[in-house]
Amino acid sequence: MEKVCYDTQVEPSLLHTLGRPLSMGTITEDGARLDVSTRGFWSKMDRAFFDVKVYNALAPSNLGLGIQETYRSKEKKKKTSYLYRVLEVEGAIFTPMIMSTTGGIGKEFSSVITQLAMLKSKKTGNSYSDCIRFIRLKLSFCMVRCVTLSLRGYRGCVKNETTTCDIYNV
Repeated sequence: MEKVCYDTQVEPSLLHTLGRPLSMGTITEDGARLDVSTRGFWSKMDRAFFDVKVYNALAPSNLGLGIQETYRSKEKKKKTSYLYRVLEVEGAIFTPMIMSTTGGIGKEFSSVITQLAMLKSKKTGNSYSDCIRFIRLKLSFCMVRCVTLSLRGYRGCVKNETTTCDIYNV
């Protein structure tokens, strides 16, 4: 994201609510954070916040619902927690990015990938199909790395700097 947008931040702190009444279920604690914020993603000058959730589609709690229903419920839960605060306090746009450990993505995450590919295509001059293929490939490798780490744990030397797999450097 930082190559096609500007003012991209990882884990930005949200502004204080200053005692504002927010809707039921909204996270109001000071120090709350979302995963990424950037400017110029959905439209020029608008600030957008993104929060990523990866869930286990094969967990017993998720087996009773269909795949699309599960994505919708996870997106709805994220929106209940953050949407009103981001709209009212931050004056920005909020998009939940829901992904399952089996590689599927939610409707809103799909629109984020589409928009990111369009922005990258305009900026680099590459075709849209090449850009979307690159983003999906990078996302797939990031997911494989994350799932592998969560299953077997980290077995290398601990370094001072943290290595993260982030699609935001696309």
